[in-house]
Amino acid sequence: MIPDFNKISISEFTYPLTDERIAKFPLEKRDESKLLVYKNSRILEDRFTHLADYLDGYSLVVLNDTKVVRARLLFRKPTGSVIEVFCLEPVSPTTEIQLAFQQKGSCTWKCLVGNAKRWKVGVLESTVETNFGNVLLKVEMLSHEGDSFILKFAWQPEILTFAEVLEVAGKVPLPPYLHREANPSDALTYQTVYARYEGSVAAPTAGLHFTPGIFQTLKNRQISHDYVTLHVGAGTFKPVGDEGLEKHEMHTEQIVVNKQTIEKLIENQGKILAVGTTSVRTLESLFWYGVKLEKEPDAGFLIHQFDPYNAEFAGEIGTEKALQNIIKMMNARGICQIHGSTQLMIVPGYKYRLISGMVTNFHQPQSTLLLLIAAWLGDSWKDIYNYALNHEFRFLSYGDACLFVR
Repeated sequence: MIPDFNKISISEFTYPLTDERIAKFPLEKRDESKLLVYKNSRILEDRFTHLADYLDGYSLVVLNDTKVVRARLLFRKPTGSVIEVFCLEPVSPTTEIQLAFQQKGSCTWKCLVGNAKRWKVGVLESTVETNFGNVLLKVEMLSHEGDSFILKFAWQPEILTFAEVLEVAGKVPLPPYLHREANPSDALTYQTVYARYEGSVAAPTAGLHFTPGIFQTLKNRQISHDYVTLHVGAGTFKPVGDEGLEKHEMHTEQIVVNKQTIEKLIENQGKILAVGTTSVRTLESLFWYGVKLEKEPDAGFLIHQFDPYNAEFAGEIGTEKALQNIIKMMNARGICQIHGSTQLMIVPGYKYRLISGMVTNFHQPQSTLLLLIAAWLGDSWKDIYNYALNHEFRFLSYGDACLFVR
């Protein structure tokens, strides 16, 4: 069934989330969070440490190994005004986000700028004292594009990578709804234990609950795990406006997936648990890329938000064939890793192709992430969220977890 976007009212995807229900800080032990389980149309309550107890029939858990960067920078003008810069995506000398963090000396990024009205011209500077000497970071405004700005960064010592500069000069980009400044502890807690590739400005928060102990319990049940990479953008916090879904622009996020992982997906069809909405969107985007390759063998890996709902995808191929198309393309090109991007919007009426279940946190009202889980749960999402509200579950990024399996 192809959803009718005109009939999906975002006002129906809301619930009474008050500030006191939002977890401002994480629990001391990651895996001690509460776990709401929805299985066989029943709601159960447990602890995340017992996740594996509910995964009979599953053989592969897929996680997002992106790493949150300290993308928030503060510069003080000589007048005393503070200008906040939030790095969104690289512009030059490369748009490949993992390569962009390895640039040395200078680079250009698209950014959000707080208090921009007080920064008309000139170069802003910030000096940071470190154990290996002072780091001088300069930023210059090149142009203005809608709500964002194109900024050029330059720094000394030039031998440092941009990732190393952000590590000493930047701040952890906590979600705006926490309404607090980042603490030193957030550098650890707002990061999954398996984070590897720098590129996100928001954590894949369902993964925050995982610990080495959780992975061991999965292994004890012969459940393997593997990783995909989707670099989370700031647009993940953007609510759907009153203009509706057709006018909402999904943020573009970069994806990296290994050939070996795709082979595992083929082997474990029907038994795949995705950890977090970012992993869900990555896996489903892989399917649609395989569909594109069926029609255009040289197609690039770019999934637009409405691609699954366009008539050109009518009479689609099966999941295994789609994934085999990607393997065939990689073999032909002699590559073992694919890089792409996705804007995939998943809404009620969408048919899931790769995932068989998901782990996720509780999401904001009227968000595309809430629409994504409603596409999986149907109207049951309302009962689940009402249960969570009535049973002291903690919400959003530092909150408790859900497991949705069938």
